[in-house]
Amino acid sequence: MDLGIKGKRALVCASSKGLGLGCAEALAQAGVDLVMNARGAEALDASAEEIRNAHGVEVITVVADIATPEGQADVIKAAQGVDILVTNAGGPPPGMWSDWQREDFIKALDANMLAPIALMKALMPAMIDKGWGRVVNITSQAVKAPIAVLGLSNSARVGLTGYVAGTSRQVAGSGVTINNMLPGMHATDRAASLDEGVAEAQGISLEAAKAQRVAAIPAGRYGTRQEFGATCAFLCSQHAGFIVGQNILLDGGATNATL
Repeated sequence: MDLGIKGKRALVCASSKGLGLGCAEALAQAGVDLVMNARGAEALDASAEEIRNAHGVEVITVVADIATPEGQADVIKAAQGVDILVTNAGGPPPGMWSDWQREDFIKALDANMLAPIALMKALMPAMIDKGWGRVVNITSQAVKAPIAVLGLSNSARVGLTGYVAGTSRQVAGSGVTINNMLPGMHATDRAASLDEGVAEAQGISLEAAKAQRVAAIPAGRYGTRQEFGATCAFLCSQHAGFIVGQNILLDGGATNATL
C-alpha cells in the first residue's frame, strides 16, 4: 500500500533502538525524511546511517534528553516544520507503591507526559497552518489496564492520554490527527530489563522469566519493532485522517478486555 507520505518530514523521538527505531524505519521505507533523537550518540548515529543506506532519505540526528527543557529546545529547533511527530521516551523503573517519592513522579511526568505535550505545543501550529499533520504518541498497554509494578508509568501515561483525548478533537478540523499507540511486550531492551527484574525477584533464570511472561500473551510471543513500526506508519499515512484520539493496543491479546 502506498501510504501517500513520501517527501513528508517526521520527528521520531527515542529512535536509536526499540519501538522508536521501528517507527523511524517504517516511515523511512514510506519515503519520509527524518529527524531522529536519542540520548546516546553512538547508537543513534549507527541507526541513522543504516536508514539512510537502506531507504535513501534524509536523516538528521539530535543527541538530547527529551525529558529536559534543554533537550526539548534542541530537538524542537531541528524539527521545525515537520509534518509528523512521533513522541517516545523510556519508561520509568518498576517498583511498588511504597517505593516512590514525589521526585520519582516528577521524573516520570517530565519524560512520559510533559515532554510529549511540549513537543505537540511547539510543532503542531505549523501542521495546522499547512492543514495536514500526524502525531503519534507511544504510551503503554498500562493505559488500558494498569500494571501494578509500573505505577509511575501508569500515572504519567494516563495523564498524557487525557490530554490527547481533548486536544485531538480540537485540532482534527485542521487536518491534524493525534493518536496513541499502546505497546505490550515487544522484543526490546525494555522487555529484557523487565525480564531481568522478574528473574531477580523470583530467583529464577532469565529464560524462565521470559517464558513466564510470554505465557501470559495469547499470541505466544513478544512483538517486533517492525510490526509496531508498520502500524505507526499507517497512523501517519494519508489513509488515517479519520482516526482521531484513539488508543491503539498492540499487545498480542495480553489485555483481557472487550473494548
